[in-house]
Amino acid sequence: MSLHDIASRALHALDPEDAHGWAIKGLKMGLGPRQMDVDDPILACTVAGLPLSNCVGLAAGFDKNAEVPAAMSQAGFGFVECGTVTPLAQAGNPRPRLFRLTEDQAVINRMGFNNEGLEPFAARLSALKARRAGGVVVGANIGANKDATDRIADYVTGLTRLWGLSDYFTVNISSPNTPGLRALQTKAALEELLGRIAEARGLLKAAGTVDYPIFLKVAPDLEDGEVEAIVETVTANGLNGVIVSNTTIARPADLVSPHKGEGGGLSGKPLLSASTAMLARFHAANRGHLALIGAGGIASGADALAKIRAGACAVQLYSALVYGGPGLVQRIKTDLAARLRAEGFASVTDAVGAG
Repeated sequence: MSLHDIASRALHALDPEDAHGWAIKGLKMGLGPRQMDVDDPILACTVAGLPLSNCVGLAAGFDKNAEVPAAMSQAGFGFVECGTVTPLAQAGNPRPRLFRLTEDQAVINRMGFNNEGLEPFAARLSALKARRAGGVVVGANIGANKDATDRIADYVTGLTRLWGLSDYFTVNISSPNTPGLRALQTKAALEELLGRIAEARGLLKAAGTVDYPIFLKVAPDLEDGEVEAIVETVTANGLNGVIVSNTTIARPADLVSPHKGEGGGLSGKPLLSASTAMLARFHAANRGHLALIGAGGIASGADALAKIRAGACAVQLYSALVYGGPGLVQRIKTDLAARLRAEGFASVTDAVGAG
């Protein structure tokens, strides 16, 4: 066991949110793990035009304020998504709001988009871009303030302020912890949101800047017919892909942790099956126009491959780090590469949608 994994276990003695804060501080001090070898070529892929040295990314939520994207890239992630960031700083929901369900290898959170706001986030991405060590691929996950009078305007503000500072953008309308936010997934609201996003993107491109991929992040709790409507609306407005999925408000019957009744979004191992099934639904509805990124419950190479076979061209994880430690990403990549070769695939891309 590495020193980093020992430190990770020691953090479990602390309140989960305090432990996360200390982990960020340690990473900022340069105490995180570093991948020493180049990535296995079989893991390389291109997602919505973004070339990645490996297909395993860090999901939003870990680095809300864009404090440690370079450190997480050095730990082995092929891309790092920061946020969710809102235009104005907000405290989020009252503590306690983060719970380890250790017996279930899961997490429940009701953080409520707590973050420092756009300006500190933008300043950090600007500094990273200036030094761009190691070619870190960074995404910005943008959201709306809880008390915004025009939530769609908040997304446009985030996109506009961070344009040129991030390699891609994720429009997060699927957190269960901001009241009413998931209503933006309904067809009429989504058409208005993505229409205004597309309009802002067009103006930014017309100003002479390069284009950047934009993804929509959805919930795993969609009803029949909503998947097809989302795919149609995302495609019609020129977005590049969908991230499937955010946390779930469902509570599987086999949860055993005493925290299972806490309100908020459930992530980790219990989310794997439902989120992968939802991903397969998006793959079936997609006609190849959209890049799909699979998230939810990934803790092994087998889990990652299941997402890829269900239609994901890349994957993201976060909650599994709570239990697997910082060395987990390297173990997942090694396992995934071996499984791809064992099943006769020449690359990640060859396995996408293989069923």
